[in-house]
Amino acid sequence: MKTYMSNEDRLEEAHRQRSDFIKRLIQGFSSNDKARKSKKSSIPKRIVHFWDDLNHLPEDVQECIESWIPVQISGVELQLYDCARASDYILCKMGRRFARAFGKCYHPAMQSDYFRLCSIFAEGGCYIDADEVYQGGEIDHLFGDERMALHPLCYDMKTDSMVPSAVFCEPGADSSDWIFYFNNNPLVAPPHHPVIKKALMSATAALEDYPPNQYPEIQSTTGPGNLSKALYDHSMTNPEISRELRILMDWEDLATQKWDLSYRNDRRNWRLSNRQPLRTSIQFGANEDQI
Repeated sequence: MKTYMSNEDRLEEAHRQRSDFIKRLIQGFSSNDKARKSKKSSIPKRIVHFWDDLNHLPEDVQECIESWIPVQISGVELQLYDCARASDYILCKMGRRFARAFGKCYHPAMQSDYFRLCSIFAEGGCYIDADEVYQGGEIDHLFGDERMALHPLCYDMKTDSMVPSAVFCEPGADSSDWIFYFNNNPLVAPPHHPVIKKALMSATAALEDYPPNQYPEIQSTTGPGNLSKALYDHSMTNPEISRELRILMDWEDLATQKWDLSYRNDRRNWRLSNRQPLRTSIQFGANEDQI
């Protein structure tokens, strides 16, 4: 007798399979493999930040961004984009299709999600959120390897809170209430990385599919959920994915996310305005599609 699953059950099973896959990657990653040196490294020494309107950059966010200035001593280039500059960049590097998709990103968080995929796919490097504060550690290891580097996270659905990395990274640690996934901050990769491309194409298609005045969920459309799915899908045809990925177990030693920022108390915080429009109109020219 055949058992039929509802679409909701299939979706839940797919989410669990991805979570279990990411758990195995995280807990199987060797602490001795964090900064493998390679002569093949093709990751440019550039750190990219985004804030949607630099004419109204909050002072506390500016302090976070400026905390990264010391890394320039190591030859790292710092680049800061706002919505207008990001739109021009996407149009120039990627073409009209992607500029249009960026124009459908209805919230600054979604704009930053989509822009980082375009920027890292086009040129490689490291994208870091504007609310991260540099702690002063050595940073060259981010660019000294040809592998994509991602920061692991784990969310506890029962307590509605994040699980400490010291807990969920331990081999065998698990709970039916935990969801393992990779953050899209930081996002470190060489240009034209296949996982970044999958995430970018998936986000683009999803944005194109939504009609006007409907607003897709941010996390799964352009954010960490989309990136984690792209990595999982890539693994289906690349069984050696664990050798192609560097997991940043100790990211918190290099940077910490500052939570007591002014914008988190209003609708600029995506958690308070998910599926609600909050953006300025984005205009673009007539370049042909390029990717």
